[in-house]
Amino acid sequence: MTIDDIKELIRVVQETGIAELEVRRGENSVRIKRSASGSQDVVVPAVLPVPVAGVAPPVASVPAATAQDTAPPPAVTPPAPPAEESRDVIVKSPIVGTYYDAPSPGAPPFVKVGDHVEPKQVLCIIESMKLMNEIEAETAGTLIARHVENGRPVEYGESLFTIRPA
Repeated sequence: MTIDDIKELIRVVQETGIAELEVRRGENSVRIKRSASGSQDVVVPAVLPVPVAGVAPPVASVPAATAQDTAPPPAVTPPAPPAEESRDVIVKSPIVGTYYDAPSPGAPPFVKVGDHVEPKQVLCIIESMKLMNEIEAETAGTLIARHVENGRPVEYGESLFTIRPA
């Protein structure tokens, strides 16, 4: 991937207003992420080699957005009371894709606010590149909030659910 290719990708990100773009070509990968604050856009490109099967991928450091740079997603349910917040577990999206709360259209949702969940229980599906990825609970507890609407795109690290451990 040439520097001109990267400049073109940055231009596309700035013109379209998308929050993040990742492109892989051969052994190269570039991720371009926009800042959500102010009128001045900050674009941080990072070129990473694609790992070869059986070899641990190198970890590259990309400046993370600060809390003031990111806007919280709209909450579908009210937030938990502040006294219990520190114990609550936030389930975040491990990938970019489309959030679905049921296995198929018209089917009942995997979980509802107030349900008790167990580890390995499917909470939702995120469709990414035509693949359906089941997102499972990692802890037992009560589902106290759902932060995403059905059919809405989600980004990596976006909060999906809040679980209050049992």
